[in-house]
Amino acid sequence: MEDKILKTIKKYKLIESGDKILIAVSGGPDSMCLLDILNKLKERLKIEIAVAHVNHGIRKEAGEETEYIKKYCEKYNIKIYIKYEDVTKLAKQDKIGLEEEGRKVRYAFFDEVLKETGFNKIAIAHNMNDKVETVLMNIIRGAGSLGLKGIEPKRDNKYIRPLIETERKDIEEYCNINKLEPKFDESNNDNTYTRNKVRNILIPFIKKEFNPNIIKGINNLSEIVTEEQNYLEKIVNNIYSQIKIEETKDKVILDLKEFNKQDTIIKKRILLLSISKIFGTSKNIEKIHIEDIIKLCQRNIGNKYLTPNKNVKVFVNKGKIIISHTY
Repeated sequence: MEDKILKTIKKYKLIESGDKILIAVSGGPDSMCLLDILNKLKERLKIEIAVAHVNHGIRKEAGEETEYIKKYCEKYNIKIYIKYEDVTKLAKQDKIGLEEEGRKVRYAFFDEVLKETGFNKIAIAHNMNDKVETVLMNIIRGAGSLGLKGIEPKRDNKYIRPLIETERKDIEEYCNINKLEPKFDESNNDNTYTRNKVRNILIPFIKKEFNPNIIKGINNLSEIVTEEQNYLEKIVNNIYSQIKIEETKDKVILDLKEFNKQDTIIKKRILLLSISKIFGTSKNIEKIHIEDIIKLCQRNIGNKYLTPNKNVKVFVNKGKIIISHTY
């Protein structure tokens, strides 16, 4: 298993000598497998490791999980950073789901620890099954080809996923062989959550009725799409740099005439890229929004603007496309 993970690390250049890696650990099989393997490989990789754990306070077993992780870290003299948070209360305050709030709290804590400690990477235990579940969820939602990429091995050169090419069954087998005795989150059996329905109902059905190797099959699809998308991304970035007039933290200005010369697929990508430059993401910008902006640019009649959502404003004026905050 160590060699398999090393191969993934080298393939995607996830870890370099001298890296200080914060490992996100929940106490479940995936994160305990990741922690145990990186602990074994730390001398070989010449890295420093520490653990970050968030106790969400949702389930009664949360305290046991925290103690279990603490004992492992004490055994191997690994520094651990723990955050206790009432995620249920926060989710009500923010008016979002428990899962989304939990993710928000975790990533904010990870970034906080990085700033305080000087660590430079966060290792997260997403595996091949997680990636495939994400792809299937994106297909069900009607996402574009970008949704077929699923979970990427590395993001922002900060978040790394060394288990992304490892199946869940192999992770659980590793935990058994190495007597890690991880904690299992019973909420994973609650099929009111979409991901759990995909994991517990849809994938087993496809395995039984269509393809027993569906996990590897969809992972192969994802890798092909990722390769093609990365190539397209290079082309889009090159065209963006040619038609960009100005770029600041608050706005992007594009040459309208040059924008209108592009193929539709390039226009769509340039708009999504421009929005991401300002907001850090193009999330919540839907297909209809992009199509409306393209129509606005094609008409080019007087001073016209659109507000696709409450944050983004697109203004066409004097041969320029101005994309900015609404305020």
